[in-house]
Amino acid sequence: MEPLRVVVCPDSFKGSLSASEVASAVAEGVLDVAPDAVVARLPMADGGEGTLDALLAVWGGEPETVATVDAIGRPAQARWVVSPDGRTAVVELAEASGLPRVADVPLQPLHASTRGTGDVARAALDAGVSEILLCLGGSASTDGGAGILTGLGARLLDAEGRDVPDGGEGLAAVASLDLAGLHPRAREVRWRLAVDVTNPLVGELGAAQVFGPQKGARDGVADFLDDALRHWAHVLEAETGRAVAELPGAGAAGGVPAGLVAVLDAETTPGAELVAEAVGLPAALADADLVITGEGSFDSQSVNGKVADGVARLAAASPRRPPVVVVAGQVLLPEAQARAAGIAAAFSIAPGPIELDDLVSRTGTRLRDLAAAVTSLTAASRG
Repeated sequence: MEPLRVVVCPDSFKGSLSASEVASAVAEGVLDVAPDAVVARLPMADGGEGTLDALLAVWGGEPETVATVDAIGRPAQARWVVSPDGRTAVVELAEASGLPRVADVPLQPLHASTRGTGDVARAALDAGVSEILLCLGGSASTDGGAGILTGLGARLLDAEGRDVPDGGEGLAAVASLDLAGLHPRAREVRWRLAVDVTNPLVGELGAAQVFGPQKGARDGVADFLDDALRHWAHVLEAETGRAVAELPGAGAAGGVPAGLVAVLDAETTPGAELVAEAVGLPAALADADLVITGEGSFDSQSVNGKVADGVARLAAASPRRPPVVVVAGQVLLPEAQARAAGIAAAFSIAPGPIELDDLVSRTGTRLRDLAAAVTSLTAASRG
């Protein structure tokens, strides 16, 4: 009999293990039971925080580092990475403009900006890449992507021709765009934006109303930012001809896709799909007998554009249609819904009632044990 072929492609268990660490623990469990198994370890991410590390775990090499600023303008360092073929730069917005960067100070929802991410993208353009994969997630700002554009050399001008200040508050005063100073390669490369939401830019499901509160936008500030984003969308449409206010996914990361789709013709794509492509998951699934993915909490969001959903879709489209098993810290999705999404089974690593701190400290061991049990069942069914 041919060796068991297993693809291990989990997301991180936030607050516990990285995707790479989860993949290692699961792979060890597989090999405990089937020492001759062929195991492909492909750490995954949904395009948000952790994507850079997941890709580095598969690609190898060292990240590039650039001097930039955080979301409130303080000096910072941010990493980015080039694909093995040298063509694609992966930029993670949270590296420069994420909430963790400004966790030491009160949130500044009106002034926080993505300008620092623009600095990182500029460095990637200077390096000569032909594509930028921008991973959105964990943003500290609601600036409609204006900060990235200014970091790339664009100017946002008020009615008197003066530069407006960074952040969502400044969007309300924008009257025109000056793109004369835009990086000369900014419109030559392909921009792909990894998103994990379908929210529009504005309205009750938009960037400010849904995601603004977690960035400090309360007590009417979210309403102000929603109006500012709506005004920004009108300016973008007048300047570029692109209507972005209702564009699905434009509300991601404080509205970043709005500015980049309009000015740079960027494409939005589910983040899990982009990461899967980047790490070679479709090819790995072609001859797999078993697929094990996982995340901290397996719930309704998991089958709506997250890693487990993307893995299940790719497995269903592969020649052998291997079963997909989810291992998770907690399983909240009913079995019927999991099966409808193409998940064969989902198991929690919790052995029973247990304190969260205890479970976190034993995550690696429990993942290994659970993967061994799943592999035993698979091997028995083959025999």
